[in-house]
Amino acid sequence: MAIVVIGAVFVDVKGFPEDNYIPTGRNAGRVEIVHGGVGRNVAEDIANVELRPRFVSLVDDDDQGETVLKKLRNHKVDTRYVQQVPDGMGMWLAVFDNTGDLAGSISKRPDLSSMARLLEEKGDEIFADADSIVIEIDLDKEIIKQVFKFAKKYNKKVYAVVANMGIASQRRDFLQSTDCFVCNVLEAGILFVSDFSKLSPQELCRELREKVKSAKIPAVVVTLGGRGSVYADMHGNWGICPAESVQVRDTTGAGDAFCAGVAIGLTYGKTMEEAMEIGTKLAASVITVSENVCPRFLPKELGLDIEVED
Repeated sequence: MAIVVIGAVFVDVKGFPEDNYIPTGRNAGRVEIVHGGVGRNVAEDIANVELRPRFVSLVDDDDQGETVLKKLRNHKVDTRYVQQVPDGMGMWLAVFDNTGDLAGSISKRPDLSSMARLLEEKGDEIFADADSIVIEIDLDKEIIKQVFKFAKKYNKKVYAVVANMGIASQRRDFLQSTDCFVCNVLEAGILFVSDFSKLSPQELCRELREKVKSAKIPAVVVTLGGRGSVYADMHGNWGICPAESVQVRDTTGAGDAFCAGVAIGLTYGKTMEEAMEIGTKLAASVITVSENVCPRFLPKELGLDIEVED
């Protein structure tokens, strides 16, 4: 039994200025290279809560790919369904300002065509005993179709996260088949063709209730950075979860950790509000460091009555 995570692996190249960031100038600072990718981050976050996620993905067929696999295995991620192929990993180049916020980025997406074949060949053994499924909803359409086919076959809940909202906004039909979609406020604005940026959490809840119901998306959770997060579902339920006050160093991976926490909570019997609190704690732990994932937690620290596997 495990949460199955389907997503991409990236290598993240991140630049941090020593002083105030000047967009059009030369900025002295430091450059860090870390393993990233939304799916990879979510899988490692889940593993860092001492759970044992099953990761379905691709990595390069070289030393870099092997290094990614070794780290995931060290964190006790099940990598049996991660294939090594040419151009299996993407790359993300990002620059942050002196407050830790993203100032600009460019990404190169990987070739994920092999993943659809993997799911077709081994989908039954991947999903039959899954506790739930977390998927990047902007993956290739054939991959998404395969995942929902097996989710329906084995009656598994699907929690969706996004890397590229421009692509995901064209997948509204897929979002209707999810149990919960997690995104940030800018991504929610793209999805619902609205400007939510100036709304208070309470105002956003009211707007989100109507948008979610009209779009027939079962539930949407929207993160608001330092203002916390909100949710609404098709049944008219809604709620607000405040953020934790921490010193921000690097916001990369915070949304992925939040999604991991929400998925963990909902998978193992928590209410939406409780699941969002878990997500908030994991996200807060990420933004205080330069890594893309949360540090290690025991399930009981997050209110989860789950025995840790050896």
